[in-house]
Amino acid sequence: MFNPKSFTMKTTMKTVLLIPFFALLLFTSCQDEVTEITQPDESEALTAESELTGLMFSASTMDGSADNIIDNASCTSIKLPVTVIVNGLEIRIDSREDFEVIEAIFDEFEDDEDNLDIIFPITLILSNHDEVVIENRDALEELIEECRGENEEDDDIECIDFKYPISFSLFNTDFQLIDVITIENDRELYRFIKRIKDKEVIASLNFPITLEYADGTTVEVDNNEQLARTIREAKDACDEDDDNDYGDDDFTKERLDEYLKTCPWVVHEFKRNNQDNTEAYKEYALNFKEEDVVVMRAKNGDILTGTWSTRVTDRGALLKLEFDTLADFTLEWVVYDIEYGKIKLYEEGGNRIIMKKNCDVVIDITKERIENYLQECLWRVARLSVDGADNEKDYIGTPLKFYGDNVVKIRVNGELVEGTYEIGVRNIGFILQITLEGSPDLKLEWLITFIEEGLIKLENVNNQMILMRDCPDGDEDINYVGDVLTNGEWEVASYIDQDVDETENYINYVIGFNENGRLFAEGDGNNFIGSWLAYRNDGLFLGLNFGTQDEPFSELRHRWRIKEITPNRVELKDYNANGEIERILVLEKIE
Repeated sequence: MFNPKSFTMKTTMKTVLLIPFFALLLFTSCQDEVTEITQPDESEALTAESELTGLMFSASTMDGSADNIIDNASCTSIKLPVTVIVNGLEIRIDSREDFEVIEAIFDEFEDDEDNLDIIFPITLILSNHDEVVIENRDALEELIEECRGENEEDDDIECIDFKYPISFSLFNTDFQLIDVITIENDRELYRFIKRIKDKEVIASLNFPITLEYADGTTVEVDNNEQLARTIREAKDACDEDDDNDYGDDDFTKERLDEYLKTCPWVVHEFKRNNQDNTEAYKEYALNFKEEDVVVMRAKNGDILTGTWSTRVTDRGALLKLEFDTLADFTLEWVVYDIEYGKIKLYEEGGNRIIMKKNCDVVIDITKERIENYLQECLWRVARLSVDGADNEKDYIGTPLKFYGDNVVKIRVNGELVEGTYEIGVRNIGFILQITLEGSPDLKLEWLITFIEEGLIKLENVNNQMILMRDCPDGDEDINYVGDVLTNGEWEVASYIDQDVDETENYINYVIGFNENGRLFAEGDGNNFIGSWLAYRNDGLFLGLNFGTQDEPFSELRHRWRIKEITPNRVELKDYNANGEIERILVLEKIE
């Protein structure tokens, strides 16, 4: 949306890469500077009566269901910290995790009467994000009466959330740009959409934006139509859990059975008889089938078949697992918490399992299936740890291609190096053996421990490797990136590392990208030859590897997120684990 006239990317792209032009004005324009732009379409502006405006309003409405175990109201939320007395025990609630403490006290005895008293005054957050101070129980009850009852349909959409920040462009009545504002949270979004509904402002959302589903997965959308469809389809895609219990352990048997059978479940935590066995059972996958059959795939690929059944008692929902050769799982477990895409099981005596739903995981692994899977696309080395050293950077820009007849090729500096591979069967499971000259870190016998859509995990005694699938054929975004990069030569226009401008280290260097994946940098009497790869991984990335350990180009050996691309400019960013920008690299075409 709102792009410079020089931008010629195909409008049919599924993922728009450009930061909206008007957002860039904040960083690149001055009052005396005249910038030629393409006038946006007025139809992209949000209107008071549009479906999208209403959907965004509902998605930003405050969801008060998480603390229903305290206030019994899904349209209000108590601002933490708060002190409560649970069955005579005074507890200070500092975070949502403390709600489990209340639940545990309630569940401690089956035949007692559970009571919870709130120590007033408290601050209550309403559905419109306003805050009010409540002095006593009577005042709280008055507000609760205005809410819908347990599990009744309400206005808020809880199954999908915006990933902030997002931005809007503001216009005057002549549809001329007057400002760009940034929204940081649901409260700000709710109040801004309220202004649109009240016809106080004319605004258009700047794309792309990212949304997060209740199960933690994300989706990127590029226009109003996609956004409306995504929110609409997600509206009823999860259980909003608007009851007055904590978590979702009040499933009926029928609902629990259907939920278990939707997809395979992968073990993330495991404790048996107070022994933490997570390392042994992590990434075991269970597939609950009809006729009480459960199929389990171990990390080594072994397939175990057992039985499962559920029942609902005064203790809650119970899940019984039975395996002839796997005693650790064989138990009747209490389903004590169900979140979207996650189930927590426990039993007295220090027994606990946490499983996450994964519809992409492959349960029934065979040698032929692994071979066919490897041959589908390219594979890049996303992680490689050898004897405790992280060596994956050595393989940036160098994808693997597996062929029939046990041939494997790796693309290095634009040239294909041929080797061999073999899928073998050992007592420990399926193994992948790779032989490639010049790639000693890969020349090992790897145990295949986990396979899901687009990902293979491998390990041996002291080493771990993750391969991620790369299918560029037919991907218009990837094709566009390749067309831009290979059409001319480039220079480093800016390189900022931790707020330090290091651009001068790259003056007089010319950078080039060849169609075969060859990357070069020439200048100051140096000639660096390396590899590059554009790929998709929850967004678009560009792997740069100039084939040298020497500065300054060793600093650029990285998998960069592509934040903006035009025929003459590419902006790349590096983010830390907290989502903060650490480095920015800007390449500009040499005219």
